[in-house]
Amino acid sequence: MTREYRLTCQLWLPLPLEKVFPFFADAGNLSRITPPWLNFTIRTSGDILMRDGTLIDYTINWMRLPIRWKTRIAMYNPPRQFRDEQLQGPYLKWVHTHRFWPEDQGTVIFDEVLYRLPLGALGVLTHRILVRRQLTEIFTFRQRVIPELLLGKQSGTARQIEPVTIHRQA
Repeated sequence: MTREYRLTCQLWLPLPLEKVFPFFADAGNLSRITPPWLNFTIRTSGDILMRDGTLIDYTINWMRLPIRWKTRIAMYNPPRQFRDEQLQGPYLKWVHTHRFWPEDQGTVIFDEVLYRLPLGALGVLTHRILVRRQLTEIFTFRQRVIPELLLGKQSGTARQIEPVTIHRQA
C-alpha cells in the first residue's frame, strides 16, 4: 500500500523574474532556505552549474540520523522552471518542480512536489504522524525566509498566495 502525495505552495514577490530565478538557480542557496534543524550540507564539491542532468549530493539530518540524498536536475528551463528528482534518498519518489512566472509587477514562485514513502502501511502511518507535518514546516520556512533573503527590510511586501498544502493523489 504505497500512496503518492502532492505538496504545493505559492509565493508572490514584488521583484521581476530576472531577479528571482537566479537565486533559485544557485544551488548554494539551498542551505539558506532549508530549516537549520535539518543540518543541510551540500556534498558536491566545487561550483554547481545548474542545467539538465546536473547531479547534487547532500546530507540532511532527520531525527538526528544523517541521510544522504542525491538529486538530478531532470529539466532546466530558465527563467521559467526547473525540476529536481531524487536518485538516492529517503523517498521512493521525490519530484520537485519549481515554476516562476510574472504577475502583478512581480513574480510568482510555485513549488510542487510529488512524493511517495517506502515501507507500505508503515510509510503511510509515518506520513500521517510525522512526515506531513515536517514537510509543511520545511516549506513554510521557505516561504518565510525567501522574502527575507530577496527583499530584506521590504519582506513584508511579499504575499503568500497558497500556503503549503498536501493532498493524497488518487
